[in-house]
Amino acid sequence: MSGNSASTLMTNPTHMERDDLVQRAKEFAVRAHTSIVHLRKYTKAPYATHLENVAGLVATVTDDPATLAAAWLHDVVEDTPVTLEDVERQFGRAVGGLVESLTDVSRLSDGNRAARKQKDREHLAEAAPAAKTVKLADLIDNCRDICRNDERFARVYLEEMQALLEVLREGDPLLYQQARQVHDTCIQRLIRRKEAGSGPVSIPSEIPPSHRMPVHLTRLFREAFTIMDVAEPVLSFDAERPAPDVARVLVAQDLTVACIRHEGRVTGYVRREDLGDGPCRDYLRRFRRGQVVPGDGSLSELVQALTMHEHVFVSLLGEVGAVAGRESLNTPVARMWLFGIITLTEIQLTRFIEELFPDDSWEALVSVGRMEKAAALLEERTRRGQHCRLIDCLQLSDKGHVLVEKPEILRFFDFDSKRTAKKIVKELESLRNNLAHSQDIVTHDWAAIARIAIRVEEAAEAH
Repeated sequence: MSGNSASTLMTNPTHMERDDLVQRAKEFAVRAHTSIVHLRKYTKAPYATHLENVAGLVATVTDDPATLAAAWLHDVVEDTPVTLEDVERQFGRAVGGLVESLTDVSRLSDGNRAARKQKDREHLAEAAPAAKTVKLADLIDNCRDICRNDERFARVYLEEMQALLEVLREGDPLLYQQARQVHDTCIQRLIRRKEAGSGPVSIPSEIPPSHRMPVHLTRLFREAFTIMDVAEPVLSFDAERPAPDVARVLVAQDLTVACIRHEGRVTGYVRREDLGDGPCRDYLRRFRRGQVVPGDGSLSELVQALTMHEHVFVSLLGEVGAVAGRESLNTPVARMWLFGIITLTEIQLTRFIEELFPDDSWEALVSVGRMEKAAALLEERTRRGQHCRLIDCLQLSDKGHVLVEKPEILRFFDFDSKRTAKKIVKELESLRNNLAHSQDIVTHDWAAIARIAIRVEEAAEAH
């Protein structure tokens, strides 16, 4: 076994304790990825196959349970509704710290892809050797998959992988050498293909630029709705304040967190569930990277931060003064923001159908039952004197099912398959319906909310 594993993170655990931790991490990760029907992009295999490959590679160089658990969990915060706090709560700070190091911290608002990758590299450069070992295994498996299935993207990925390898030298030397070999082998394969004249062929989007979300509306949804519109003031206490006193205040006010001051400045926070005896400083948690956001930031920035953290703290004039959680998206302002974006999205889908299916040729792709419902709705609206067309009476999911028949639509929205596209449209319709009927949108619709936030930032970046 390699000498630079994460063995110092756990002190001589028994075989039973080690196996239990790794097994629990495996079950937790597989369940989390399966719950969102997460598949590998090219093979459509369950995402757990990638997790198993990464964990298997790590197991060839270390038997440390925290490192092996992190290998199973390395994508769970980035790709599923699980937060860093969830991981720490289930598996402890050692595993939580490794997963935090393995989770990208960049946001779309941080700039173009190169700028975001640079920020993620800087974050990974500060990671412990054990986290870098897991990342090496992740790169090996991803590189093999991408180079086998996507020559066009492989050229981008290999360049980014080269830059990442420069900050992963403290990872396990055997996996580092293997990652280098896989990288170099893929480079040589691409060179041979290019020399043979079988380079990638570019595919035009075939979608007019005018069909993108209008720039003034993009600005509206990024600038008119801010984080402070949904955040709540946060209590703060001196670091020497007895923790039981703070716990009583939090219970009385039904709050779960409070900020902690040292020499008059907020330096971190405490969770009510952690508080026991002694002063608050004994339970202080430092703010993680990306856990503090500006009050004038967009709601899409808040959503992206909440994909990683249970609580996001809001800075006002350079000082933390408010807090937001996922439940903040149930507030009237956030619901109005989401409903407006969904409405614009549906209008955009309608325009796509009219462009791509002239002379109402889309009707052949809608089932008889759905067409009958649309026709009945059209008749009712017409009776009430409302100007309406048959296409306006289709359900959101109907429009989605029509459009996924066009490959250019799948490329435009970066969907890897019809199945994925239909699932996402179904999630969007569920969110829209829950918004319209004043239902809780956080418990069951978080994936759709997170996806909306990304689309808003992508639209802004495109302009």
